[in-house]
Amino acid sequence: MRILIVSDLHYSLRQFDWLVAQTDGHDLIVIAGDLLDVAGHADLDTQILVVEKYLTKLREKVPVIVCSGNHDGDKKNSAGEYICEWLKKARRDNLHVDGDSLHLNGDLISVCPWWDGPVTRQEMVAFLDSEQAKPRRRWLWVHHAPPTETPVSWTGSKDAGDSFFLECLGKYKPDLAFSGHIHNSPFAEGGRWVDRVGSTWVFNAGRQMAPLPASIVVDLERMTAQWESVTGVETVDLMLDLDFKAR
Repeated sequence: MRILIVSDLHYSLRQFDWLVAQTDGHDLIVIAGDLLDVAGHADLDTQILVVEKYLTKLREKVPVIVCSGNHDGDKKNSAGEYICEWLKKARRDNLHVDGDSLHLNGDLISVCPWWDGPVTRQEMVAFLDSEQAKPRRRWLWVHHAPPTETPVSWTGSKDAGDSFFLECLGKYKPDLAFSGHIHNSPFAEGGRWVDRVGSTWVFNAGRQMAPLPASIVVDLERMTAQWESVTGVETVDLMLDLDFKAR
């Protein structure tokens, strides 16, 4: 199974166009949050309408998984925490969003929503508790913010990762976790696009200002991961590099 992972498209229509053109040859598309751009010139309602059309194009060709990011919230819950209501409403066949899970070739893929406070954080814990009991060969997570204490959360000057997500990795021990959020981690000195946290491979493709997004392809049959960006191509063997730890 070949999985194409991107994140932080931030309403870059050229990058969405590129993604639609990449469906052949991949068994699953993952967008790890921040589809919208709260600082963009288009209002959020317009952005949502356009992005929903792109998601429809994608799901008509290949299964798609999308988690929300901090730019994607359009409503507040009763606790005043942002949630991504539009994405939940966009759920259709072949489009799996916040709170969903997908069994594919024996692997379980769990889609974690962006949490904005204690209520939504506890909802994510309840979700992961329920997911943990499901049968699987491997467990894959999609969660916008990468864990702290790893180069995939390094901005170039500080660690901006999610300490709660790091705790979740230690508690549940998924096999792979796909994130984004910290745009320059793969490009900054001391940063990386891939790392290991305990037994979990963690990934962050990063964001680049170009017609095509930075992307990762994980091949679960060959157990390889390849990152491609304007800086070039890098590959990691997920079987041979079991002791891999980026610095």
